[in-house]
Amino acid sequence: MSNSGINLVEKLKFYKGFPKEGINFIDIMPLMSSKEVFSQVISELDAAVHCPTLALPEARGFLFGAPLLLTDGAVTNIIPVRKSGKLPYAGGDLTGVEIMKEYGADKIFYRDSDIAAGRLTDGVFEIAILDDILATGGTAEALALSLNGKTIVKDGIPRKVVVKQFVFLVEIDDLHGASRLEKIAPVTSLIHLNDCIRPSLA
Repeated sequence: MSNSGINLVEKLKFYKGFPKEGINFIDIMPLMSSKEVFSQVISELDAAVHCPTLALPEARGFLFGAPLLLTDGAVTNIIPVRKSGKLPYAGGDLTGVEIMKEYGADKIFYRDSDIAAGRLTDGVFEIAILDDILATGGTAEALALSLNGKTIVKDGIPRKVVVKQFVFLVEIDDLHGASRLEKIAPVTSLIHLNDCIRPSLA
């Protein structure tokens, strides 16, 4: 749970059987219910992110990641990660990533040019993946493996891409997604839950 003034867990809402039976939906939109609550969330995310570039899966990743461009923290660039048909692109610029979600198979996309627009750290593009909820970690893992396999040309020089961290608003501890992702990079989550409905005692 959050260590700051507002108990963020109490702001979440939970819906059993949505969008289909067997899924317990965690509604994070109440974290945008007031300026005070949202300001705390952004402040905690800002403290957690140490990379200049953020990869943000749509759509809720956008809502909580983009404001970090306006803080005094590390973030200077974002990579929108979107579903099919959502990103305009020039030839050869788009990279697709196959993912498997609880709803079924899907595919997400990002542009190499959005990576190239970022700042280099010691000659490489250091990236944090920020998303709303960590469940099994499949989407974040697939995106990270794709990014880590990239070489991006900047100023005529090929540069490696390295995912340095994962940051989430909410982590469902019982699903052990963090242990999956920690094989790639450290994981930070603002809120910990058990079985989608109870705050974690850890």
